[in-house]
Amino acid sequence: MHWKNGINLPMPANIEIKARIHNAAAFKSLAESLGDAAAATFRQEDIFFRVPHGRLKLRILAPDSGQLIFYTRPDTAGPKRSEYRIYETSRPDELGPVLSSVLEVRGTVRKTRSLYLVGQTRIHLDDVETLGTFAELEVVLRPGQSDAEGLAVAENLLAKLGIHPDDLIKGAYIDLMEQPSP
Repeated sequence: MHWKNGINLPMPANIEIKARIHNAAAFKSLAESLGDAAAATFRQEDIFFRVPHGRLKLRILAPDSGQLIFYTRPDTAGPKRSEYRIYETSRPDELGPVLSSVLEVRGTVRKTRSLYLVGQTRIHLDDVETLGTFAELEVVLRPGQSDAEGLAVAENLLAKLGIHPDDLIKGAYIDLMEQPSP
């Protein structure tokens, strides 16, 4: 929940899926064929902070553009509800040190992200430093739309993109980075 003019409002939500991608070129081709427009590609640096619940990250998009993102979601493989709050900043270089003076930094995730828009879904093709290539689907739930409806959209896209259940991952990229190497 969040506050606006003294009223407690629900947080925005989406149905989210993360999966390991073995053939980035084939996935890119499928995502482009489904997309509403050409992909946008950009670099992102996410600094994760240790918090009592959920996840908090400062996303640096450019020296003068960033987002402080808090989100909660279960750590399960497959489609799951994610609730989030985003604060836009034009001074991530100043916000980062303030946050790190009061919160422990868990780590930093650097990635190149290609974004495809398919209806109400954001499809990300992420090349994550030290981890590999992943897809992330975010079905942005519309006001009044149920999780079940968002899940149906997600499962339809999973099939169209050829994502197999064995490739689904739980958690965030920072969680994968913290796991011991096999």
